[in-house]
Amino acid sequence: MDRETLLEKLLTCLKETGAYQLEHFRKFAHGSGNEKAAGEFVSHIDIESEGLLHDRLVSLLPGSVFFGEETVQQRSHAYTWVVDPIDGTTNYISGFSEWSISAALIESDITVLSAVYRPFSGEHFTALRDRGAWYQYRPIAPPGSSKLKDSLVATAFPYRSPDTADAFFACAREMLYASRGLRRVGSAALDICYTAAGFLQGFWEPDLQPYDVAAALLFSRECGGVTTDFFNNPYELFSSTSLISAIPGVHGEMQEIIGKHYACVPRLAQGGSHP
Repeated sequence: MDRETLLEKLLTCLKETGAYQLEHFRKFAHGSGNEKAAGEFVSHIDIESEGLLHDRLVSLLPGSVFFGEETVQQRSHAYTWVVDPIDGTTNYISGFSEWSISAALIESDITVLSAVYRPFSGEHFTALRDRGAWYQYRPIAPPGSSKLKDSLVATAFPYRSPDTADAFFACAREMLYASRGLRRVGSAALDICYTAAGFLQGFWEPDLQPYDVAAALLFSRECGGVTTDFFNNPYELFSSTSLISAIPGVHGEMQEIIGKHYACVPRLAQGGSHP
């Protein structure tokens, strides 16, 4: 199967899974969901969605394996699907519409195609390596360079990383007044795609997992976005512990501020492990 056809079939799988999620959206009681880690929730819809995606994607590409958030985490030197069934579960179970489904195909450690789908609005962001990126099937032109003072920037509160809280709040304070404003969406995949598509201009967060960002990072790459860790090192999907994704020009200004504040977190500055 050629990659264009495979990408279209992938998007169909995400849309079908999104339709299932919409059937249950805003039907959860207040306080629903199981807390699997501090501030991090999972619902039965996450589990069932991941099962649907696992079965469909592995059968779509025989010989592939599946690396998801909730159940199976396998890697292969051939083909690996990296999938987040609901990126933004807390939003989803709370009735807040910012959540997404994301999936990327990795071949020999290189991400070759991806899709991010926002079920509530039907928006989708797709990419083929070295072929381009599309929002709603429309090609995305690389963003021009900009300045931080003209930019809307997204981030996330450090519920996964309490050791970074002091650095975060100091950084957020400086970033707030250096930019046009800060936003907290709650889905890293959407934050990165929104940045690459030009709806935002930058995003930063520590301790993201491969399934959080794999699909969106290919979209960003094909849009000409700049991606590093907090200290301007290349971002490595399965090992980096911090992420800045921004458009040209803005990235450098963000990195200067972020690197200054997070240098006090040794495990990030030294490329250490997730908490």
